Formats: sequence, structure tokens, C-alpha cells
Amino acid sequence: MTLKQMFDPSAVAVVGASATEGKIGYEAMANATQFDRPVYPVNPSGEGTLFGEAFVPSVGDIDDDVDLALCCVPGPATPDVIEECGEAGIGAAVIYAGGFAEAGEDGERLQRAVVEAAEEYGISVLGPNTSGFVVPRTNLLCSFASGAEKLPAGNTAVVAQSGGVAHALAFQSRRQGRGVSAMVGLGNRANVGFTELIEHFDGDEGTDAIVLHVEGTDDGRALLEACRESETPVIAYKVGQSDVGDFAESHTGALTGDHELYIAGFAQYGVPTVDATDDLLDAAAALGGSPEPDGPNVGVVTAQAGPGIIITDRIQRGGGQLPELTAETRSRVDELLPGVTYTGNPVDTGRPMPAFGDVVTAVAEDDNTDIVLVYELFEQAMGFPVDALDGLAERVDKPVLFATDGIEEDMAEDMAALADAGVPVFETPERAGDAAAVLARYAELQGHTEGLEGVAHD
Repeated sequence: MTLKQMFDPSAVAVVGASATEGKIGYEAMANATQFDRPVYPVNPSGEGTLFGEAFVPSVGDIDDDVDLALCCVPGPATPDVIEECGEAGIGAAVIYAGGFAEAGEDGERLQRAVVEAAEEYGISVLGPNTSGFVVPRTNLLCSFASGAEKLPAGNTAVVAQSGGVAHALAFQSRRQGRGVSAMVGLGNRANVGFTELIEHFDGDEGTDAIVLHVEGTDDGRALLEACRESETPVIAYKVGQSDVGDFAESHTGALTGDHELYIAGFAQYGVPTVDATDDLLDAAAALGGSPEPDGPNVGVVTAQAGPGIIITDRIQRGGGQLPELTAETRSRVDELLPGVTYTGNPVDTGRPMPAFGDVVTAVAEDDNTDIVLVYELFEQAMGFPVDALDGLAERVDKPVLFATDGIEEDMAEDMAALADAGVPVFETPERAGDAAAVLARYAELQGHTEGLEGVAHD
């Protein structure tokens, strides 16, 4: 299944478009018209124009090649709409309505009718029971949510079982100054699910990391195989550690399954898991766009001992390792920082100083380190970190992370420069340590994914 017609359509039809503010057909049309290609409002009772486009009575009346239909009609009308789309040659559709498999036997029958129509005509269907998707770099806003037009472009693809979680992750990413390459809410996964989206975004030049929010799936094996085959790093947040099965099933029709089984399966197939949405985005920032680590060994440099202790603790608790630095590196650090408080790993300079950047370079070049994490309070940075970190990851071919805190307006310019230089920035020592630990786990898991069998993943 190719999803090009969904994520790169030549034209879009909004079926059930409405001139009444507050209705999904109105909000979906308002967002869709931000796209720079034709968008057609479809409604047999529509009169005049909507956002400058004339209403058409049906998709078959559109005198254009339409690739994507946004279905804003009630659930019972949806199978007929999908059939009309098929007859009109439309290859992809988003179904926003609920009342399908998540709603019991009648809803399951309705969803089967949608799937049958989609399969007959070869239509890729996102949903039903979804809030849609957004591709910020092209302003393809196939969501009815307010604020979708303000999401910045980034390099992380968000694939969430819940549309609400998908939007929450995208908005969190905006607040962090990162953005997303795409945001997708799966809903009931009629025929587009995790597997198809992982395969699509693995081939997307604008995506450097894929994050998954997983409630449950009826085809865990296919999901895990897609993760293993992906050349783009995948990180997962599996919810349902406590008993939320009934709630999840009523939400997206998902059976959450045994939590530990999922975690073990992801690990076997090379996917690190996290336990919070912030951790998911931080891990994606650490993995996306940086060199992949060759191993789990983290070299830490800190100008303040207390945050360094927190970072060290979080790295080791999360599965990372702090190796002993080579004698050559320790000798170099001693030369740079006579009287330094600690020259092992982490290196604690005890204070910020002009040689701080040289210390970071020495630790980054150490053969025993695979990942580098630097902490320094920003107001004491004395021109660091931009000059010292610019290009360091490329020179040493290792991920380099930076953590800091300070007055927001004082940090803004340098933080933007670091982001442009491909250095992920974290605002707390805990988040930085956790992100480094995910990198370490990823490196270990990627080295142990061949020939793994024996876990029932469904």
C-alpha cells in the first residue's frame, strides 16, 4: 500500500463540508484550505462558496483529479461515501466520525462495510474515529482541531493510536521549539495502521525519527517487523501498564494486551520504549538528525556537580553506562583544568571557564565514549555552548546532547543556533539523562535484533 495520495495529494475533497461554524465539516474545510493545492467543498445541499471555493454536490462532480477525501459525514453514511470516492478514482480517505468498532457489534458491522468498500476500490483509509493528520511543511492540515495551522515543521513523525495524543504530542513539540514532520492519529485503523505508516515515514526524506503511541494492536508481529525493517529510528510509548483495557477498547477499539509482552517484543525488535510523552519527544530529538550511537557508553561533562549527579543517576537507571575515560583523555583534562573536582566520568569542572569547550571536545574524542552529554547553567556559559558544539557531532561521529537552564530570553538566540547546528537541547538534567539513556538502549538493542524468536507478539 502506498500512502502518497494521502500525504501528497494533488487535490483534496472535503465531503460533508459545512458553512456552519463549529461543525466538523466547517473546521476541516477551514484547515484544509491552508494547503496550496485545490480543495473542494462537497455537500449536495451546499450553496454558493465556502472559503472561496464553490460547493459541488458529490465527489463525482469534481472536474479534477482528487487524491484525498476528508469524510465529515455521520457514520452510517460513510460506506456509501467511500464507494463514491472509489468510483471517482480517489485513492485515500480520512474518516472522522465515531460509532464504529469502538461502539459494539453494530459499529463493527459498519466498519466492516467501510473496509469492504475501501478494499474493493483500493482506497487507503485513515480512521474511522480519528481527528486526522497534519503535514506542517506543506500546510496539509487534514485535522479539524484548532491550532493545527500553527504547528511548525520538524523532523519527527508522530504516529499515535489516539488523535488526542497525536495532537498533544505535536503541540508539546511546538512548545519545545522542535516541530514535527507529520502528526497522525490512527483511530480505529480500518486499513491504515502502524505498519503502513512506519513504512511510509521510513521513506520520507523529512523524517529522521518516528515515535509511536500504542494502546494495542491485533497484529503485533507486523508492527514489530515494520519497526525492525525501518532504517529510521523508532521509539514507542506503550500505554496500559495498569488495567485500562475496557477504556481503551471503547476509545479506539484497541485491546491493550499484556504490557510486559509488548515491552519485551519492542526490545527484541530494536525499539526502545519510554513511559511519558515528554520522554518520547526527547528521545526523538536525541535520535533524529544526529549520528546513531555505536554503543551505550555516555561521556558526561558538567560545570555543576549537583545536576551532574542527577544526570549520571538517570543515565544508569535508564540502561546507559558511564565508562572510564582513557588515560590520555584524563591527562588532557588535567592539563586543561588543574585542580578539577573530578576527572573521571562525569567530568566535573567545578565551575564554568574558557577551557570548558576544550574539555567537552576531549571527552567527545575519547574512544571509550559513544554518546556525549554536556550540562552548564546558561547564565555562566561565557560564550559556550554554540562555538564549542557547532559541528562537534559530525567531527566525532557521535550524538552530542546539551542540557542547560537559565533566563529564557537570554537563552533564546543560542538555543536556536544549537538547534540549527543539530544539537538537541534539554531544559532539565532529568530529561537530558533520560534522553541519553534512550540513545544507549537504542544502540544496544540495534546490536541484538537478529534471529530473535519465541515471544508471542499478537
